[in-house]
Amino acid sequence: MRRIGAAASTSGLAVGLSLVLALSGAAVSPLVAQQRSIGTPQPDQNLNPEDQLAPSQIKQAMPAAVAEPTGTAARPTSRPARPAAVDVSAQSAAPASKPAGPAAPRTVIACSGPFARDSGMLELAMIFDSKNMIFTQEKVQGVDVGITVLYPKEPKRRLEVWWSNPNRTGLYLIDIAGKSVWTAPGGLRLGLTVPELEKLNHKPFKLKGFDKDGNATVSDWDGGTLAALAGGCKSSVNLRADPKTSKDAVSAISADEEFVSTDSVIRTVKPSVSEILIGY
Repeated sequence: MRRIGAAASTSGLAVGLSLVLALSGAAVSPLVAQQRSIGTPQPDQNLNPEDQLAPSQIKQAMPAAVAEPTGTAARPTSRPARPAAVDVSAQSAAPASKPAGPAAPRTVIACSGPFARDSGMLELAMIFDSKNMIFTQEKVQGVDVGITVLYPKEPKRRLEVWWSNPNRTGLYLIDIAGKSVWTAPGGLRLGLTVPELEKLNHKPFKLKGFDKDGNATVSDWDGGTLAALAGGCKSSVNLRADPKTSKDAVSAISADEEFVSTDSVIRTVKPSVSEILIGY
């Protein structure tokens, strides 16, 4: 099972309302400080009727035949001039135009459209097709929270979208993890190194040390580009040390302390992005 953010306790899933309040503030560190465990989602056997997309059947009468013009000018009496000869061989030698290929699948998130604050599961179905998603629920502090999972059977295209309201509307959290190739606002994607994050942010940032699960969390973008994303959403990132790094070196970077991304102890363990959270 995987966990989101640097947890301060071992209690069950604790995203819920605390996560919503955290994302609405200036700093995003509380967003990832909450812990949740995500099991294998169980799909609803039957989506609500309002979530189904069925095109209308449109019937139109066959238009009447166009009446042939009348009068002497309607039909020419003289034989039309013979067209000039055309070099058929030259035409056949021209290469046929190549048909346009299928559009690439959408894997970029913007804080607008289907991923806007006021979006819902219906909007996602209109873009990604309801057959490419499932709906499940997680208990967060005793409250059922609805989650739509896009492409649940495709690890590289998998994306979790959490809803604020029971009717599957009001987006408040997007989770990119595992092997997902989705790109978050600002160019964030899984696998980015600390220097690459600094380049996107246009300056160094602050992060908490590694927790017991091996996750370090960005605590403050320090006024950089990633601190204010177009559309009003906020981002937070979890990082994991290079697998070749010794456990002692990782445990020495305590989650109780805050570091600057340029600190040598951080650079030594070569952390990279393992999870991205986008919220409102």
